[in-house]
Amino acid sequence: MAKDSIQMEGIVTEALPNTLFRVELDSPQEPKPIILTTLSGRMRLHRIRILPGDRVQIELSPYDLTRGRISRRLDQSRDGGQIGR
Repeated sequence: MAKDSIQMEGIVTEALPNTLFRVELDSPQEPKPIILTTLSGRMRLHRIRILPGDRVQIELSPYDLTRGRISRRLDQSRDGGQIGR
């Protein structure tokens, strides 16, 4: 995790080729921002599957807010906990 990254959460809306995903961010503004993301190296290494509809945590660079990196998949339960700690 980079020091200067911005942490946000969102929902995967579309899976694209080459481990690219479109993610709709949780934001109070309308329409909700949709950004292009890729998987982090650790998620690739452990072969964690991401499907449309999954809730994920994203790291954004302060220099380009239209692209990001998926750093973790979040649990779908009521409490909003994390899968695997």
